[in-house]
Amino acid sequence: MYIPHAQRYQQMEYRRCGNSGLKLPALSLGLWHNFGEVDPLEKCRTILRTAFDHGITHFDLANNYGRPAGSAEEKIGTILDKDFRDHRDELIISTKAGYTMWEGPYGDWGSKKYLVSSLDQSLRRMKLEYVDIFYHHRPDPETPLEETMSTLDLVVRQGKALYIGISNYPARQTQKAVDLLKQLGTPCLIHQPKYSLFERWVEKGLLDVLGNEGVGCIPFSPLAQGLLTNKYLHGIPPDSRAARHLGNGAMEESSVTESQLLKVRQLNELATRRGQSLAQFSLAWILKDPRITSVLIGASKPEQITDSIKCLENYQFSKEELNRVEEILSEP
Repeated sequence: MYIPHAQRYQQMEYRRCGNSGLKLPALSLGLWHNFGEVDPLEKCRTILRTAFDHGITHFDLANNYGRPAGSAEEKIGTILDKDFRDHRDELIISTKAGYTMWEGPYGDWGSKKYLVSSLDQSLRRMKLEYVDIFYHHRPDPETPLEETMSTLDLVVRQGKALYIGISNYPARQTQKAVDLLKQLGTPCLIHQPKYSLFERWVEKGLLDVLGNEGVGCIPFSPLAQGLLTNKYLHGIPPDSRAARHLGNGAMEESSVTESQLLKVRQLNELATRRGQSLAQFSLAWILKDPRITSVLIGASKPEQITDSIKCLENYQFSKEELNRVEEILSEP
């Protein structure tokens, strides 16, 4: 029987999510990769246990996570039932819908038909009565935003989700979605964008919208799918995501340029002077912004979780360090 670490809540920092009453751990565990059908159950259990033992209470999923799609939710459903049944009220479980899940006109995007059906399927896979956060995963260019947002409001009123959020929405659409949800009476809790040292579009308006509206922010891919770790310091290793051509949105070898690798090495030198690994440095750089509620990390082994948590020991940056970061990233 799994007995969580007694001091787990003393090992983690918790941040309030926007203007809500909810706090999230500064680091949350994303299950986009490494929780598919082919991944050993015991390995997945060990990763989840390690995360919870260190105060990571938030596990983030989507209907299409895992290979095949849906397998991550099925796997976590099994683990939650076996190991975390007595700790459900200590956990934040989130899932999303917005990408292709089944054939035909009702298995994708943001219609009421798709979102309600998808959430019902997700709850069955995870053996849950509700999720804590339900996201619309990406904007739908054809469905009226009013329909999508009213559906998010509906699932909260039905008791299938406690809070709702959006993901991958640009600043202008985010503002409109936030306004609509306010009118409906179910405020937008959180936004999940892609954000890292190499992916900074959120700084061009989105973070300002979230800060002004009191909406939380939880970036995904903060390590650029492994590029901002020591794995790529000497080139592209054969066991990396880039070399394995995983698909499902994973980084491709062709996207890793020599210019990027040079920047990675220079950032690593700066991290070393701070007494941090490149991964810790990259996570700390995001967490320095008070508008960030939490950062999603992935893990293929438990040690990656314990290593990442060390970023919380120092996420303060001097003006000189920040200027050096900008110099490195601005190089051609």
